[in-house]
Amino acid sequence: MTWPVVPLAEVAEVRLGRQRSPRHHQGDSMRPYIRAANVTWTGLDLSDVKTMNFTDGEMATYRMEPGDIVLSEASGSPGEVGKPALWSGEIGECAFQNTLIRVRPWVHDPKFLTHYFHFLALDGQFVKHSRGVGIHHIGRARLASWPTPLPQVEEQRQIVDLLEDHLSRLDAADAYLDASRRRLLAMERSALANCRDGELRPLADVTAIQGGIQKQQKRAPKANAFPFLRVANVTARGLELDDIHQVELFLGELDRLRLQNGDLLVVEGNGSASQIGRAAIWDGSIDNCVHQNHLIRVRPLEGLLPEYLEAVWNSPLNRASLTEVASSSSGLHTLSVSKLKQISIPVPSLDRQRELVDDVTAVREAVARLGAGIGNAAAQRKAVHRSLLAAAFSGRLTG
Repeated sequence: MTWPVVPLAEVAEVRLGRQRSPRHHQGDSMRPYIRAANVTWTGLDLSDVKTMNFTDGEMATYRMEPGDIVLSEASGSPGEVGKPALWSGEIGECAFQNTLIRVRPWVHDPKFLTHYFHFLALDGQFVKHSRGVGIHHIGRARLASWPTPLPQVEEQRQIVDLLEDHLSRLDAADAYLDASRRRLLAMERSALANCRDGELRPLADVTAIQGGIQKQQKRAPKANAFPFLRVANVTARGLELDDIHQVELFLGELDRLRLQNGDLLVVEGNGSASQIGRAAIWDGSIDNCVHQNHLIRVRPLEGLLPEYLEAVWNSPLNRASLTEVASSSSGLHTLSVSKLKQISIPVPSLDRQRELVDDVTAVREAVARLGAGIGNAAAQRKAVHRSLLAAAFSGRLTG
């Protein structure tokens, strides 16, 4: 099917938002405005809308009207360039910042045009024609000249109805996948919670707790360099060892600080209270490896299995204990060797530890298998979404 194709500027107003500057932070005409952070793949997120001073004259230029479409003008993530959202007047009078381009259709159904922009963004066409290195810009002028299909309005509305019917089914599939992910996390949390079994023992009695090396200029790798783990190497799902730095060690330090297989590496600080104290077991995969001072080494002593220590460490109750002892200064929650010594953990018999570790391992393996299946389903959903949009804007959906 062949539709007329015209530059966007012939069928819509295309305008870049107003730039934000310190002089706009206060004034007599403070008004809400939206920015790129408010635009998501599922629409506008208006839970955090900022205000700026816009005069009445400026509002005549930058006021959002129902049916306007905003697109992300730039992004450091290529897949986010040109991400669109439709404005429906959700919060009344509102303006927009220069991180967004506003498109005000004259002849298109706004929903049709929003779906078209969504297709261009998902298909990578916006980023393909963007400019900039590191930060990708689509630019107002480039968007204004963009070839835009112009079917009859009745056909546009038919396409919108068909798309939204199909997309609502995909949204239901997304909701099911999200619920499945939450159930998997709940399964793992339940297995970890069961690990709190046995007599409470001070952590300092059953482990050796050791801080790490502060990275300084004198530590620049030279004649006696060794591999060096950082916070980035310890994730919520285990070790990430693709990028290992090196550090210079001095006499006797390697013997004192060398990691051993089974050591628990604990993150000392994080801006998020929920992430404080995240930990992973060192697997010994790199010889003569040491660690940064933002990681704390917790080495299990005789009678404590490393795998059990990791499981009980990540149990919900222990996570709450870590949050409680962590101090907060300027939003950064921190642990220390002395604070970890205040923690107590349950230590059952070795046989019971092995039994609990086997239970956690079985659940985690099941969670990994199911998670992989959910990931595959999510990828298929994205492919179907892209194919559906491609069919819509080639005329195949109605043809």
